[in-house]
Amino acid sequence: MLALLPMKKISERVPNKNIKLLHGKPLYEYVLDMLQNCNTFDFTVVNTDCEYISDRLQKRYGDFVKIIERPDYLCGNDVSMNRIIEYDISIFKSYNKFLQTHSTNPLLTKATVLKALNIFENGIFNDTIDSLFSVNVIQSRLYYDNINPINHSPNTLIKTQDLEEIYEENSCFYVFSKEGFEKTKSRIGSSPGIYKMSRSSLEAIEIDTPDDWELVDKIMKAKND
Repeated sequence: MLALLPMKKISERVPNKNIKLLHGKPLYEYVLDMLQNCNTFDFTVVNTDCEYISDRLQKRYGDFVKIIERPDYLCGNDVSMNRIIEYDISIFKSYNKFLQTHSTNPLLTKATVLKALNIFENGIFNDTIDSLFSVNVIQSRLYYDNINPINHSPNTLIKTQDLEEIYEENSCFYVFSKEGFEKTKSRIGSSPGIYKMSRSSLEAIEIDTPDDWELVDKIMKAKND
């Protein structure tokens, strides 16, 4: 199995996010160290348009990282991640199973990844799923922008814990087979399973804004105090 960790050079809301120091080390090292410690992946494919990232990763991780220089037609903020994944797996044709994650999930743990991989492998073996992705479970009263309720009746006021669960894709990880990807051209295949996470889980925090960065930095400082 291969891990896929795409990293672009430019980030809009947190400048130089992937290489910025978070509690003493570059952001990308948290996820890469975790992936390496899983002792499950042959190596991690890093598709990047940043020469600085390429140089640093090869020096630190050696053979555990394979750098893919991102072609110009796949650069830019509007390029679908599925197109980048498609490019990567076309290079490593002998591999059939992949996990894709992001450097922006520095609190994601080895235990969670290994548990997810086990669920995925069992699902593949039993032919019940062809992919697995992480979600946050939401049990709140939700509304459309016209203030029509989505999942409840304001006149009934069912307790929130009794509301039907709604799932929010949280981008922590996606596990998929090559066959599943080829059917849909998507990391979420035609028969996906979900890995449920609490919205309050620290692992589910994705660094997307300066506020996210500050929150994760405070969490890490508190853990090490």
